[in-house]
Amino acid sequence: MRRPAPSTTGAVLAVALLLTSCGSDDEAGSGSGGTAAADEAFPRTVEHAMGSTEIPERPERVVVLDTGELDSVLSLGVTPVGAVTTAVADGFLSYLADDADGVEVVGTIAEPNLEAIAAVEPDLILSSRTRHEDIYESLSQIAPTVFADRVGVVWKDNLRLDAEALGLEDEAEELIEAYEADAAALGEEIGDPAGTTVSAMRFVEGAIRVYTAESFIGTVMADIGLDHLQLPTDGVPTFAELSAEEVTRADADIVLYSSYGPADDSGEAEVVAGPLWPLLSAVAEDRAHAVEDDVFYTGIGLRAATLQLERLRALLVD
Repeated sequence: MRRPAPSTTGAVLAVALLLTSCGSDDEAGSGSGGTAAADEAFPRTVEHAMGSTEIPERPERVVVLDTGELDSVLSLGVTPVGAVTTAVADGFLSYLADDADGVEVVGTIAEPNLEAIAAVEPDLILSSRTRHEDIYESLSQIAPTVFADRVGVVWKDNLRLDAEALGLEDEAEELIEAYEADAAALGEEIGDPAGTTVSAMRFVEGAIRVYTAESFIGTVMADIGLDHLQLPTDGVPTFAELSAEEVTRADADIVLYSSYGPADDSGEAEVVAGPLWPLLSAVAEDRAHAVEDDVFYTGIGLRAATLQLERLRALLVD
């Protein structure tokens, strides 16, 4: 591997922090900084997965109902008034927790609390058809609601959609361009990323998920130029599912693994201590790396992708 060129990860984070500072003069729920240009962009009609939604004024009180939307709005400098958590944690994802301090919890991704959502008086609700199609009409009765179609692999398009609803399209494009430049730079630092196969492994309730190129982490690997291990899937395009006895099928040049929830509950602890784990060449050659689940698998969005680049730069570049 070649010696690293100057990293652009700092540039991506600097852009995100600049946007955050633009909206940080208010309490939770601050919008796009209150500029006249942003106000002039409204009213506007946004086309999305469930149809079209008219947003009469620049949103000031936003509710987000998935990890990707929380990542997106915080990346754009908007602190929501309400957000959901995952099923395995009472708080927000670790890498978003500081900036989401003070945001009201309005249920979980699986079970948003409509009464709690209404109580924070939102003027915009963001989510996706994948997560919450069945409650779209109820949400629309509370506030203008914009839904992406899918999650994960389409995270850049979802960021653009959220930005459109907020009147922050230019800011979103600037952030995406900075991230893509950083990913390309990391590929150059690695030297031959296409010659390095990465296995994205996650322990979930006793099963092993091996994520495909059609997943969020798969997009980050592709942006870097890394070769992503692709196992046959069974009806779910984003991951193949293996039993503990099949763990050696997930071997690759680099293994990135984590647990959804505690390692004792996910099955990770038993597999890693078992007889098959040392048979993986990545394990034997110290190329299997435990990574933060919130960043690599549960999180979706610009901030998670940028942090993945930071972690991978430390792991893969001499």
